[in-house]
Amino acid sequence: MAKKTKGNRQQIILECTEHKTSGMPGTSRYISEKNKKNTPDRIELKKYNPVLRKYTVHKEIK
Repeated sequence: MAKKTKGNRQQIILECTEHKTSGMPGTSRYISEKNKKNTPDRIELKKYNPVLRKYTVHKEIK
């Protein structure tokens, strides 16, 4: 779940979209922060997935 930090900054969790469909065990998740005021929508970032050994799209989860 989202954790409240100073001001408009909010801690978010990014989860790999390709990992779910690959059928491999485990997950690839990253914790990051975003400014809720500037980016109210969910974000997508390309991050490294160590299980798949490549860069994949990670989407913000609730």
